[in-house]
Amino acid sequence: MNAINQLLEQFKYLNPRDPGTWPALPKLLALISVLVALVAIGYVADWQGQMEELVAGAGEESKLKEEYKNKKQSAVNLDLYRQQLREIDSSFGALLKQLPNRSQMDALLVDINQAGLGRGLNFELFIPAPKETMRDFYAELPIQVAVSGSYHDMGQFASDIAQLSRIVTLNDIAIAPFVGTITGVSKDRLAMTATAKTFRYLDEEEVAKQKKSAAAAKGPAKGAAKK
Repeated sequence: MNAINQLLEQFKYLNPRDPGTWPALPKLLALISVLVALVAIGYVADWQGQMEELVAGAGEESKLKEEYKNKKQSAVNLDLYRQQLREIDSSFGALLKQLPNRSQMDALLVDINQAGLGRGLNFELFIPAPKETMRDFYAELPIQVAVSGSYHDMGQFASDIAQLSRIVTLNDIAIAPFVGTITGVSKDRLAMTATAKTFRYLDEEEVAKQKKSAAAAKGPAKGAAKK
């Protein structure tokens, strides 16, 4: 207890204008306080910014390393990517050949009709849409189809459509008992309605027209946004 009192006595009657006369313990504590204050001021004034830059630099270094790794991997696999691109171009060309051009559409419609007649089906309805639906590089033509016949013959007809050299799809298929105008409901015959869709590729002139129309459609929207 006496030792503590002696230490506390050293802090009494200190003259702040003359630190040189202070006892050893107050001098030591004052020196430590000054050093801590200098470190804190230095950190706030300069070192904190440098530490933040160091952390940001470490993050940027990690990002650049990852980019380098990805680019290096892409460079190593460049020949493989080129081979895959050639295969994609080849596959796309093969698929494009399955789309008829404008002059071949009539023949394709005849093929669809013949596929049904060849299976003994009666066409109650066969109406191509009056207008094609234009896409980026191809046109889509829906055909409303209604046929009557046996279930087996309808299945064979759908199979024949799938095996045509040109792409044709059957959509919205519905099958019900056939109702004739004379015989009424027939147990032996069924009626099938469907939407057959055929596709053809656009020629260069049509593709250019499509791009021009798309650009014209985007133009007013941009102008409206600016207003």
